[in-house]
Amino acid sequence: MALSIRKLHPTFGGEVVDQIVLKDVTDAARLEEIRDAIDHYAVLVFHDQDLTNDEQAAFAEQLDGALHTKTGTAALRANRFGNEAISDISNVDGEGQLLDANDRKRLFGLANRLWHTDASFQDPPGRYSMLSARVVPPVASDTEFADMRAAYDALGADQKARLEGLTVHHSIAYSRQRLGFELTEKEAEILEGAYHPLVRTLPHDGRRSLYLASHAATIVGWPVPEARMLLRELMEHATEDRFVFAHSWRALDLVIWDNRTTMHRATSFDDRTYVRDMRRVTTLDIAGAGAAAGS
Repeated sequence: MALSIRKLHPTFGGEVVDQIVLKDVTDAARLEEIRDAIDHYAVLVFHDQDLTNDEQAAFAEQLDGALHTKTGTAALRANRFGNEAISDISNVDGEGQLLDANDRKRLFGLANRLWHTDASFQDPPGRYSMLSARVVPPVASDTEFADMRAAYDALGADQKARLEGLTVHHSIAYSRQRLGFELTEKEAEILEGAYHPLVRTLPHDGRRSLYLASHAATIVGWPVPEARMLLRELMEHATEDRFVFAHSWRALDLVIWDNRTTMHRATSFDDRTYVRDMRRVTTLDIAGAGAAAGS
């Protein structure tokens, strides 16, 4: 039976309304159907997914292969789960207690409230991210998503021509330093960044998509002020209301999104009062590895 999906926005985003237990999905045809749905909707919401860390990672590997282990927080401290493929998108320590206001992990994570796409500061970058909500606050703590395909489509012909062939340096050190977070010399060396095309052609349907993020530091061959002005203008364009929707989390939600075609950001909540425990896995975009050199 085909997946039943409710559209969440005029151009992207879907909510799976079927009762499907992802950790039990092993059928190749069903996995292909899920991949096709992600490629079409860019963001796909599944409810009531009671997953362990191992089950979440195993499903991601079945769906799309190898997982990213070079996350930004890996440069700061050891992963509390003992598995660097499970990104700790939470505000708690190893004992499950709220992080201190001045904890470096908390301060580093505040930049998740900037628009970004996962692992663009690595090569290969991220393809699919899968975020599991283990504990959700009793107050709004949404995640917003922006459709970068629709944002590209809405540009004028002259704007599109100006962007053709441009390569961007992505650096998580840059996005953190914008907020005043100071990295050690060793951390900055680990987080040196990567280069990717500003406009990507999607292999599954040939559509074009902007590839932007708060990690986008400069454009190769451009004066830095001019590059950052263009990147700022594109970010403002791509995050206009017409391209954005917000997901309101429920406990045990699993949201999968395509990092090649979307940006996202966490919205603000009182993270010094309420626990928000989220676990993310991100697959490797092998097809996008070294894409800047051949774009």
